[in-house]
Parts: sequence; C-alpha cells; structure tokens
Amino acid sequence: MTERIWDKFLTERDKAVFAASGYGAQGAWGERPALLVIDVNYAFCGEQPTPILESIKKWRTSCGEDAWEAIPVIQRLIGTCRERAIPVIYTTGQRRADKWDSGSWSWKNNRGSEAPKVDGSNRDGNAIMDEIAPGPRDLVALKQKPSGFFGTPLQSWLQLLGCDSVIVTGTTTSGCVRATVLDAFSQNYRVTVVEDGCFDRAQASHAINLCDMNAKYANVLHSEEVLEYLRGVPQGLFDLPSGAGMTQTAAE
Repeated sequence: MTERIWDKFLTERDKAVFAASGYGAQGAWGERPALLVIDVNYAFCGEQPTPILESIKKWRTSCGEDAWEAIPVIQRLIGTCRERAIPVIYTTGQRRADKWDSGSWSWKNNRGSEAPKVDGSNRDGNAIMDEIAPGPRDLVALKQKPSGFFGTPLQSWLQLLGCDSVIVTGTTTSGCVRATVLDAFSQNYRVTVVEDGCFDRAQASHAINLCDMNAKYANVLHSEEVLEYLRGVPQGLFDLPSGAGMTQTAAE
C-alpha cells in the first residue's frame, strides 16, 4: 500500500487501531460536486514564494513556500471545473476597519487581529491570490470564523445549485479547511479533501489533520485522482451564475 503523508507521524499502535476499527474507508463520489477554495489569500500565502520564517515577518499568518506549492494544483482544479461548468466557490475573510468583530480571534492569539494591509505592501490580506482569481461565474463567500459555512451563504448556494458533495482545497488544513469539512460532513455532503491542494503553516498539523479527516469525515485524495473524477462529471448539471455584468473578480 502506498505510504500516506501522515504515516511517519503515526505510532504502530495508531496504525493498528485504525486497521482494527474500520476508520478510513473510501466513500463513494457524489454526483453533483462543487469545488471549495478556502482562504487562499495574501495573508495566508504572502506575495511570492518565500520560506515561511521569512514570510511571516511580513504576513504573520503566512504558510510560506507550502502555499505556493499548492497554488498550481488549485489552478488545475479550478480550470477543470470551469471547463466542465462545475461550481467554484471561494471563501476569504472580512473584518470591520476597527476590528471590533474579531471576537474570539483576539482572545486566543497574542499576535492580535491580522490587519487588512501590512507595511510595505499595497495588498489587502483578504484579497484572493491573483493566480487563482475568481471569474465572473464563480462565487465568493465572506466569512469571519473558520468554517466556510458559519455565518455565510455557502449552504444556501449549495442547495440552490443542487450539490450533493464538495471538494475542498485551501488553508489552513488544521483550521479553516478542517472546520469547513466537518460542517459539510455534518450536513451530509460527501466530502473530498485534495491532499496536495491544501496547506498549513505546521507540517505535523497538516499531515495529522489530513489523517484524521480521512479516517472519519472525508476522502483525502491526490489531485490527479480528483481531476480524473472531475473530467468525468457530465456537462450541464448546474445552473451557474451567468456572469453578466460582473467584473473579472466575482462578488459575494
């Protein structure tokens, strides 16, 4: 069996428990998927491929070079979904200028709430990366908490589109990706996480959270397997936005 990214972090006892308890079964694909791109913005990626300890000096929430390794994977997934007219839905953050609505973020992390802009950059940290910028027919959900579902129209959009499944990419694997996956699972969507299309600032957290999601909540698969599935999704399943009157960057 091919070694998984998380295997080196597991003890022999852990492996025996997973094998004996039946966790990690491969679930069936859904028939009407949507691609979710979670928080792939400048605050989490920085403006160029830079080692993480350098990148976080400027963007304190950056995932450094690991983000830039995932971006080409996400590009391919987005391109395939657009070709097949499969919904592409992004999330990113939103804050009041005075940060009053930071809430629990300001209580838990002593770095304070991430500013929309940082010194030496004209980029809004919440702006989605140019490399994967939303198109006129894509959707963007603005959020304030980890899950893409909490306090956003994501669930109603999936219902309107008639989706039965979601394919999740983005960041961070242990935070907003995982929270979104758990909420999708809890609402009985079939969930796939793209292993090489997600990233985190901590390598151990990335691997172990992929392991845990694969065990209980989602299929964790490499992008090549996901792309093969997407290419087989029939055309014309979804009543997507027309994009008429939209700029290149989709609005919420």
